[in-house]
Amino acid sequence: MAMEYLRNKKAGLNYTLEETIEAGIQLLGTEVKSVKAQHGSLNGSHVAIINDELVLLGSHIPAWQEKNASSAYDPYRTRTLLVKKKELLELTKILKTKGLTIVPISLYNKGPLIKLTIAVAKGKKTVDKRNTLKERADKRDMDRIIKEVR
Repeated sequence: MAMEYLRNKKAGLNYTLEETIEAGIQLLGTEVKSVKAQHGSLNGSHVAIINDELVLLGSHIPAWQEKNASSAYDPYRTRTLLVKKKELLELTKILKTKGLTIVPISLYNKGPLIKLTIAVAKGKKTVDKRNTLKERADKRDMDRIIKEVR
């Protein structure tokens, strides 16, 4: 059973998610232990294509034991994402489309591997964000009322 380690909670609020893709991620050994201990954050990170490689930028994954980590270790370093060539070409076309971006959604394990779910997304305007928050509050209130009635 897959366990979710990190989640980008703001992605659903700031973006309209259209299509999701599963990608592998290249991590160091200390980063893997840190992720499995649920240390780190995907908030504010994004995915880009640099030199025909899909990379994760701006994510914070600290070393497992910071005292033992190299002094040159950077927790915000660029991490390579692993996808099939066909998916990479498709994502390249998508990124050229105006208004679309790729955001990381969650980091989880699949067997012995660490995987990252990425989504093609379109940025929301402030009005849309307010509507999303209002809908969530209304749903929460309705669920609360239904629970009290039972």
